[in-house]
Amino acid sequence: MSSSRTVSERETTIRGLRERLSGARAAHRSVGLVPTMGFLHAGHCSLIERARTDNDVVVVSIFVNPLQFNPGEDFDDYPRDLERDLEMCAEAGADIVFVPGTNEMYPGPVATTVRLGTLADVLCGASRTGHFDGVATVVAKLFSIVGECSAYFGEKDFQQLTIVSRMAADLSLPVRVVG
Repeated sequence: MSSSRTVSERETTIRGLRERLSGARAAHRSVGLVPTMGFLHAGHCSLIERARTDNDVVVVSIFVNPLQFNPGEDFDDYPRDLERDLEMCAEAGADIVFVPGTNEMYPGPVATTVRLGTLADVLCGASRTGHFDGVATVVAKLFSIVGECSAYFGEKDFQQLTIVSRMAADLSLPVRVVG
């Protein structure tokens, strides 16, 4: 993690993030997005550093998505360490860290979701019914919020990378998925 940055700006609202990014776009600056659920590690930092190399503005999202947890999987026990994550984001070169609450991302009952079909029903998805639909739903929301960008995903979870790439293509989203 080699950056001279010491602070990333934190944003907690969709409106606030869109306003910040509209200014960057007006200045013709490219945007990179690194979606995470937090509890960052070296792999996340390498994605942030890659986004920093490729783009003018780097956004890291930290959101533990309740839609990708099935009954019996404990959403509340998912590890969280926001202060550590913010430090790691700054050191790796993030400009903005988007940290929305659950009510910001899902202000009411969720009526619209992304349904993936057979892509989500094999490999890891075979034993985690609905998991990848939840992943695709939150990633589609993040892509909608951030807008045109390059989005960075690790190759460790190849099924997730494949699903996100396919979803972006199928929905004609203005996002280049980088894995």
